[in-house]
Amino acid sequence: MTFIFNTVWGIVQNSFALLMDMSPYLLLGFFFAGILHEFISAEQIARHLGKSNLGSVLKATIFGIPLPLCSCGVIPPTMALRKAGASRGSVLSFLIATPTSGVDSIAATYALLGLPFAIYRVLASFFAAIFTGITANLLDKKSDDPSLSEPAHPHTRTELDIANRSKRVLHYAFVELLSEIGKWLIIGIFVGGIITYVLPEDFFGGTLKPGLLTIAIMVLVSVPIYVCATGSIPIAAALMMKGLNPGAAFVFLLAGPATNSVTITVISRFLGKRSTIIYLMTLVFSSIGLGLLLDVLWSRFGFGSFMQHHHQHQLLPMWLELASAVLLLILLLVPAVLRKMGKARASKDFQKTEFDMQSTLTVPNMTCNNCVAHVQKAVKDVQGVERVVVDLKSKKVDVHYKDFVTLSQISDAIVQAGYEVE
Repeated sequence: MTFIFNTVWGIVQNSFALLMDMSPYLLLGFFFAGILHEFISAEQIARHLGKSNLGSVLKATIFGIPLPLCSCGVIPPTMALRKAGASRGSVLSFLIATPTSGVDSIAATYALLGLPFAIYRVLASFFAAIFTGITANLLDKKSDDPSLSEPAHPHTRTELDIANRSKRVLHYAFVELLSEIGKWLIIGIFVGGIITYVLPEDFFGGTLKPGLLTIAIMVLVSVPIYVCATGSIPIAAALMMKGLNPGAAFVFLLAGPATNSVTITVISRFLGKRSTIIYLMTLVFSSIGLGLLLDVLWSRFGFGSFMQHHHQHQLLPMWLELASAVLLLILLLVPAVLRKMGKARASKDFQKTEFDMQSTLTVPNMTCNNCVAHVQKAVKDVQGVERVVVDLKSKKVDVHYKDFVTLSQISDAIVQAGYEVE
């Protein structure tokens, strides 16, 4: 019993230490993410991405790097860009650059892995996105389906006063965005705490040697799974502290957030099999090459000393790290509890309300609260739909609607939002 208590307590201590290291930078990153979300729209970006040339790929990458969207959260805006006329190359560049970076994950990378690693992560994401976009433009010259493209409209968001726009910034940063990645952030920190506490020092140094084989194994593990760009950082940091070479850890941070089974399915559906193959192959080659390069740079220029110095010398006051950690926990946990209570009430009221028609659909590729929001909005926008309740755990969408609405119309709306319907 004492052993179990000590183990749990040790994991909690190590997890909270990781949280304290990350929290001040995460809060700052979330704030800037809210500003970006409020003042930059997909329609604005799409106007610059229509041509199949280097310029559109470069712009898509630059636009995508600071945006704080995960590998499934990026799907709806990517489809919006595609429908607004963005080229295949620019769409794939945006699809890689966006989930592999983001201002919040860049800040968290600096907090746990040091400045050289953070800079390399941004530059590597930039290169991988550019490489994928150019390759797609060269090898996938199939003419676009006119039905997919719609003219890009100017940004129509109503001008609000400073107070209202500030509220929107804060709401997106600390409510919407946190609800999207909060679960994965907590899981990542907890897994990082387990690795730090359980594994002995230099665990990987004696089992997985730096080189092509280790990096290739990490690529195979990372590509199909869902990994949040920010939530993966404490895991990568813990693995490096146990002796994993930085190149393999970097591959986990690049290939994991850049893709998963959901993203692959959506790309195949909307861009075709050729684009999907190009996307996967260029990502694999980029990850392996950039991982090997980082190992060389790490040993040649002694970047490991920067990481050790970063951890040994506290850059921020202890009180600030502790206060930030407590605030972040409150922001993560309280809204989650309130949402769960609200869903229970909504489901109960939903069952008591009588409408003309009622159906339940299964959307298997919903993976986060951001997916829930997009599916819910897509269904609500169908004229005649009266009420929608989406449950992420069961992947179920309960819909009540008027008798002039068909189930096919509702299903089509979900598919057009980038999701599957069973």
